[in-house]
Amino acid sequence: MTAGLPAPARPTLLFVHGWAFDASVWTALRAELSDWPQAVADAGYFGPAEVPPIDGPVIAVGHSLGVLRLLRGLPASCLGLVSINGFPRFGAGPDFEAGVPRRMLDRMIKRLAADPRAVLQDFRLRCGEAAAFGEPQGPALSRDLEALRDEDQRAALAALPVPLLLLAGQADPIVSAAMTQAAFADRAGDERHWREAGGHLLPVSDAAWCAGRIRAFISRLAPAA
Repeated sequence: MTAGLPAPARPTLLFVHGWAFDASVWTALRAELSDWPQAVADAGYFGPAEVPPIDGPVIAVGHSLGVLRLLRGLPASCLGLVSINGFPRFGAGPDFEAGVPRRMLDRMIKRLAADPRAVLQDFRLRCGEAAAFGEPQGPALSRDLEALRDEDQRAALAALPVPLLLLAGQADPIVSAAMTQAAFADRAGDERHWREAGGHLLPVSDAAWCAGRIRAFISRLAPAA
């Protein structure tokens, strides 16, 4: 650092969770990265939604649907995007056969309206999470389940103006390896790491592994910080 000049601002890590979870899904990973400034968004599935204000440089970290949400519009001064078990599109379509069939998501949407707690419990168990959760907020859950079925942010991914770090599990029961490969196939030069036998909750089950790769990513994007 040049004498007399202030130290470069350290980027804030902005964490954005996926469907059926809340900000607490980041607890283990945030602890591993506790020496970095942090902000956490919450989609409001079990209480009020939260969109934290952020000033200065940001590295956005999304899990699952959180990556698609970030692709809608990255924060200002974003330096990089970390995708953990993420995707730009989830539902299958004529040009995305690796996605989840529409009929399956239609059934989930219908069941969600009748018994949201049962739908959430089933989904979370498939993810490997058996812990209790709060009172489901139907409108927010329904809105984002429809986004899982319908939304396609592959064009935004193709035009992504910042580096991408991709962390994925080879045994993910929600976002299959085939889906990940199909969704990100057209991007060259991204940094990719596969966790052997890793599931859908890498920020929980493999927090230290994720943190190590995120730290290396940060050091390349903001070496002076």
